[in-house]
Amino acid sequence: MNVAVIGMGYVGATMSVALGLHGHQVLGIDVDKEKIASFNKGIIPIYEIGMEENLLSLMEAKQITFSEDLSDIDTCQVVMIAVGTPASADGRADLSYIEEVAKQLGKVMNRKKIIVIKSTVPVGTCDVVSHIIQDEQKRRGVSIPFEIVSNPEFLREGRALQDALYPERIVIGCSSSQAKKVMNELYHKVADKILFTSVRNSEMIKYASNAFLATKISFVNELARLTERVGADITEVARGMGMDSRIGEKFLHAGIGYGGSCFPKDTEALLAIGKDAEVELSLLQAVKKVNISQIKWFCQKMKTCMGHLQNKKIAVLGLTFKPNTDDIREAPALRILDFLMENGAAVSAFDPKGMKATSSLYPEVNYCATPLQAIRNTEAIILATEWPEIVKLDWKTAAKIVAKPILFDGRNALNPVEMENWGYHYTGVGVFTS
Repeated sequence: MNVAVIGMGYVGATMSVALGLHGHQVLGIDVDKEKIASFNKGIIPIYEIGMEENLLSLMEAKQITFSEDLSDIDTCQVVMIAVGTPASADGRADLSYIEEVAKQLGKVMNRKKIIVIKSTVPVGTCDVVSHIIQDEQKRRGVSIPFEIVSNPEFLREGRALQDALYPERIVIGCSSSQAKKVMNELYHKVADKILFTSVRNSEMIKYASNAFLATKISFVNELARLTERVGADITEVARGMGMDSRIGEKFLHAGIGYGGSCFPKDTEALLAIGKDAEVELSLLQAVKKVNISQIKWFCQKMKTCMGHLQNKKIAVLGLTFKPNTDDIREAPALRILDFLMENGAAVSAFDPKGMKATSSLYPEVNYCATPLQAIRNTEAIILATEWPEIVKLDWKTAAKIVAKPILFDGRNALNPVEMENWGYHYTGVGVFTS
């Protein structure tokens, strides 16, 4: 099947490679000339495991091509829209990119299409896209048949390609048997994972899923504050909770809060949807409040432990919002850097993939090539992202090169007993240490 993917950002790039690997002929489209030039050289402007080598393989097999020209979609039966929907100042999803794509499709479309909305969009967006395309066709004096399908993405950064190739679920909102047939063919290798539903249900499922996961994170983080106060250990409490199949262990790991491009943005967007519909989402408001306050709580713990931070040498290990990605959007580590800068600390940092992006925001930080370089002669270490390179560090040796072995584990990634045996003053999140 010939498929066009519009928008070569994180989702679009990943889906293009995945669809190519599933045997489809893929055309990747983006208005950014530099980005398309990069793709045509086999270079993907994001870090994601397995992407570049598979892209090069697909390009060599002529299974995937790239273009800046939307009119090249003429031979494509399916057009997938994967442009960004960033948050507006009021928290609502900014649909300007999707609306612009819809206008252009209405201007250039000459053959019947199934138009798939992959971007995360509020309920009712598919109707808006349909009306825009129809209006543009009227201006042209044509009536080319098309159907809008909702097919939200559920890709986890750090393993997005694996999720695209071997999904737990594929949610598709459509209203005709023809669209259902086409979507079954598009996902023929994983057709047993498909849930067909209405367009509006599909649009809501995406937001509801992310909001629920954010709720689990905020719940365990707030509970961690209590367990710490009463002398319990959140890691054991969460383990016991997770053994209940109704609860499950995933997303019950206490830490310094959620970040990234999805949870903060989608939580805000769902709150805005509720406000527009005059439905108060009080639980979700609390989720947002807890996530904001969690990093403040953790930073205050650091300050209480160290007295003051003025001119103190502190290392931050991990800058991205999670491991195996170069994405620093809404990363809790950045708010830790803000706190350290405001309190006059001298900061060094290490991250395998996030230092380039972070250095443009915090040029005063000393960025180091290895974790050991970052922590040398420091008076405290903050573990902010649980990269394997950081978690598997030789912490016993590390204790010998620091000025003071004070360790703040913002991800509960290390063994408190081991750390204390090696001489560290260890502080985790809701972890009880004797």
